[in-house]
Amino acid sequence: MKVLRLSVFLAVLFWSANLFAAEKIISIIHTNDLHSHLLGFSPNIDYRPDMIGNDGTQGGWARVASVIKQEKGKRNNPVLVLDGGDFLMGSLFHMIAREEAVELQVMKDMGYDVLTLGNHEFDLKPKGLARILHAAAAKGGMPAIVFSNAIFSQESDRDDALEEAFNRGLVKPYIIMEKEGIKIGIFGLMGKDAAEKAPFASPVKFRDPVEIAKEMVKVLREKEKVDMVICLSHSGVSKKKSRSEDEVLAKGVEGIDVIVGGHSHTKLEKPIVVNSTLIIQAGVYGKWVGVLDLLWEKGKVQLKNYQLIEVDDKIPGDMTLQKKIESFIGTIDRDVLKPVNLSFRKVIGQTAFDLRIEEDESNLGNLIADSIRWYVNRHDYDPKDPITKVVVAIESNGVIRDDLLRGKTGALAVSDVFRSIPLGIGMDDTMAYPLISCYLYASEIKKALEILTSVYPFKGSSYFLQVSGLKFTYNPRRVIFDRVTHIWLGSEEEGYVPLEYSESNKNLYRIATNIYNATFLKIVGKYTYQILNIVPKDRHGIPVADLTAFRVDADKNQPGIQELKEWIGVMEYIKSFADTNGDGLPDIPEKYRGKLGRIVMEASWNPFAFLSRGTMVTWVAFSVVVVIFLVLILMVRFIVKKVRRRRLKISLPN
Repeated sequence: MKVLRLSVFLAVLFWSANLFAAEKIISIIHTNDLHSHLLGFSPNIDYRPDMIGNDGTQGGWARVASVIKQEKGKRNNPVLVLDGGDFLMGSLFHMIAREEAVELQVMKDMGYDVLTLGNHEFDLKPKGLARILHAAAAKGGMPAIVFSNAIFSQESDRDDALEEAFNRGLVKPYIIMEKEGIKIGIFGLMGKDAAEKAPFASPVKFRDPVEIAKEMVKVLREKEKVDMVICLSHSGVSKKKSRSEDEVLAKGVEGIDVIVGGHSHTKLEKPIVVNSTLIIQAGVYGKWVGVLDLLWEKGKVQLKNYQLIEVDDKIPGDMTLQKKIESFIGTIDRDVLKPVNLSFRKVIGQTAFDLRIEEDESNLGNLIADSIRWYVNRHDYDPKDPITKVVVAIESNGVIRDDLLRGKTGALAVSDVFRSIPLGIGMDDTMAYPLISCYLYASEIKKALEILTSVYPFKGSSYFLQVSGLKFTYNPRRVIFDRVTHIWLGSEEEGYVPLEYSESNKNLYRIATNIYNATFLKIVGKYTYQILNIVPKDRHGIPVADLTAFRVDADKNQPGIQELKEWIGVMEYIKSFADTNGDGLPDIPEKYRGKLGRIVMEASWNPFAFLSRGTMVTWVAFSVVVVIFLVLILMVRFIVKKVRRRRLKISLPN
């Protein structure tokens, strides 16, 4: 009997031990789309990571580092710290990324294990990304970087430096990590929408994400024999399931346990579950940190717990890390800002209200668009030649990256203003987008505005346009690509006059925008079956294929083109405002407090409103509808006659 009891006890003990051994917990701490926002905002000048409960700022990498450290400290199980891409581009810190690799250095110190590349990592062109990777490697290393769907050109040498960095192992298609006997495979990729928004990645191209993910999963599961597969996917999620790329990925590829997402800047309060794949994403700019606890049991991964931690002034910053971040500000002041008589924390103006970017006409959008028109005219307008005056400026929401908030004091510092319009690189390889100007016909101005009415609804918020020098109305119920109904040129100060935008008007109108928007304006015809074809022209109306020829020269006394940078134009525009309260600082004019009526939607099914001043698109669509209507009438008449004949035949006596 004792032997039997002992046997049962040992069996239960053995079974319990096996059960305990089979159940393991793996935790994932994750972020995405940090965009060089190393400091808390807005504004940066309110950010005090050394104190808690004294400001309204969000984010800040010193605080994120504290969250990572705290969450690791709460757990006895293995923890992975991962990022879903776009760690770069969005603040003055990225202006020295090619030399200092600030973001990668700091992320290594924060404890990140693995990250992937997003579309904005390619903003500085393949050569620029290669420089960042080599700089990070030379200055103490970086987290592991995984990226699997880059296709390098065999015809061009413009991506050779980046291909060499990949071949050197600075970026790998996947990585294997073993934690407490669990073998984990992690790979990275970029989605289709993100790839489309990476024009400066050329000649690098990107393979289909579903196709490459299937290959990666097969390699990891069958060759590497991993127990768990994690995909770092810079693709995004959307309310429209067909455009929710991470969900499409999870549905189309078996064998991915977790997708750590990015790109869409989505704050997911809980994981999206597709089949057995968990999809997570933590908003944007380090405002939140996601923490996922996974239960691994008998070869399967299950959700144990998930929380999204808000990063605000309730969290004390890691001051050792903050000290390192502060050390880079001196480099920025010396190498980037001193040549233009600015400094990181210099206050250049003040505001009595918040300036925000919205999917609508916005006060910040109006201010930035106005600054483009003002700045180009200040540098490149000849009053003796009136046609050289810029009459219209266009900006897209995708390039405006952050609000300008009043904060505690209303002071507008250089670092905060820069964050609102930070992106890009020039055609001369200098940082930030240059401004360009060209001449269009009135009908082409209308076509440019149709991007907002017809392209934006399908492509998303990045394609919403902000305008200066004009106002317009549109009817969203009209035929696609012909929804703009009225356009007026002018300004709030000078008044507006109607623009005759028919094809017969061959007057030239000078417009200005940045190089990124100009590139899209030039190729929008290709995306719209040539319906919105726009041909940039020079002063004499001659088409010019090379957009570099349209860059505005900031100093014509020097050889070559000294690019006029958009971000400096915004700074100068703010500095030009009057000091209305007598404190020595320029004040944002009251006119920017709200909308200015530059973009007005007038939805109507009224036939006159539907057809008035219609282009060929509208009349073709109308003709098709009329033909279909006539065909239906003829069909109905034919059926009615046939039925009548049949009834007549039945009613006749035999």
